[in-house]
Amino acid sequence: MKIRSALENYGFILPALSIFAVFYIIPFFFVLRLSFFDWDGIGRLSSATFVGLGNFKEILLQDPNWWQAMRNAGWITFIALTFQNILAFMLAVACDREIRMKNFYRLIFFIPPILSEIVVGMVWRFIINDVDGANIINRFLAQAGLAQFIHNWLADPKTALTTVAIVHSWKGFGWGFLIFLAGLQTIPREFYEAARVDGANAWQTFRKITVPLLMPVIILVAILTILGTMQAFVLILGLVGGELAGHTSVPVLRILDVMRDSSRFGYSCALGINLGVILVIISFIQYAFSNRARALTQDYEHIPSE
Repeated sequence: MKIRSALENYGFILPALSIFAVFYIIPFFFVLRLSFFDWDGIGRLSSATFVGLGNFKEILLQDPNWWQAMRNAGWITFIALTFQNILAFMLAVACDREIRMKNFYRLIFFIPPILSEIVVGMVWRFIINDVDGANIINRFLAQAGLAQFIHNWLADPKTALTTVAIVHSWKGFGWGFLIFLAGLQTIPREFYEAARVDGANAWQTFRKITVPLLMPVIILVAILTILGTMQAFVLILGLVGGELAGHTSVPVLRILDVMRDSSRFGYSCALGINLGVILVIISFIQYAFSNRARALTQDYEHIPSE
């Protein structure tokens, strides 16, 4: 009976496990194998040239374009971790309170994340860039008497990457907003009532109750932000459209360019493995910080409620 029960339990997860194995595990090992070869993606794999760690050596020592793409992704990630997550956190705190039409605000804030990335990129490209003489942002600045701020936002290498980062933050802040809001709603209201009875003001309540209890959620959002932003490319492709590739290139776009323009499938697989290792290292570092945050908030979580 125990064996039969175990087989039934494993039977329920077998479909999901099969899909995961076919579309994730098997392709991963295939990509890992290809990263040790020099292959053009056209001929038979048996005719590929084995280069060992040569592709990885080239990445580390001879590919400045790859590290430029990593720096670009790092800057976009920094903007997302600061501007995007701070905005999401502030809006979540506002909607967690008893304000009018807060359910409507929750719906509005969640619209950008569910939109198609390529559509968002093309729409914002029309708003920001000079497409057929249309530049809504610059027209607004001119009509507002701020003509000195008119700029070719996507055409200037100095502002292109930051503009891309801000658009990416606008697209993704809704996910952080929902997670922050869910975390805020798990904090017992008795804590805030007790703080008010003790004479704590809003800032003291926020600093001593909200932030410590929400720290695991903050770190979770930070992890998801880094992992998502470092792999972003569809929105950037739709926004920039291949222009200024060196200034707005990100790791996934660099991998795509190597595969499409150079036909170096083995090298592009090595780039993908390199990016995956970097993301795993970042995840483990943030996981360690998350454990420390949970330890710091343990005293709060075990306060008995009356």
